[in-house]
Amino acid sequence: MPVLNEQAALPTLLKQLQQLNADEVIVVDGGSTDESCKLLAASSVRWLSSSKGRSNQMNAGAALCQSDVLLFVHSDTVVDVTCLQAIKEVMQQPKIAGGRFDVRLSGAHSAFRMIAWFINQRSRLTGISTGDQCQFVRRSLFVQMGGFPVQSLMEDLEFSKRLKRLGKIASLKQKVMTSSRRWEKHGIRKTIILMWRLRWLYFWGVSSDRLATIYRQVR
Repeated sequence: MPVLNEQAALPTLLKQLQQLNADEVIVVDGGSTDESCKLLAASSVRWLSSSKGRSNQMNAGAALCQSDVLLFVHSDTVVDVTCLQAIKEVMQQPKIAGGRFDVRLSGAHSAFRMIAWFINQRSRLTGISTGDQCQFVRRSLFVQMGGFPVQSLMEDLEFSKRLKRLGKIASLKQKVMTSSRRWEKHGIRKTIILMWRLRWLYFWGVSSDRLATIYRQVR
């Protein structure tokens, strides 16, 4: 799990991670300027610091992990033990390279149910997923791929595209819950338009650095 300045959320996050009883749990701080590192140091969770950026953080955590299957969880997404069990079961199939979960958004607005439905259906049809869907992968293939591409934005989509070439993608129906705070803060319609704009530009070859600049300007 990559984190950055998550002081307010960390106590709950750490409790959730410990309750998973996973074979390994690794939290990677990307240079927090709040009390995040102090909270991590006081916990029993294994953690380290790395250079900023989700790609860098997730790659750093994966380098320490010895498990056969790697699961990447963003700090605003919640998984439970049923998700781990589902991964163990599906990865018994040799042809499965990795996969993702269906997602639901935490907000109460009815629009979030429809947004989540479209995200899940699009992902199931294309085999492409986002980090909010908790991507998982065989460790051997992760190493073969060179990990997550180090780029400013869309590293999850690029990783997913590359993984598709190495085997079948499992689209698990178990749902993980991801925070809707971004949608609520910036507006549902505005956020949808921004996300589709960024995807479209990325499809046409606009650099991730340029996309990151647009993202920061709009939000």
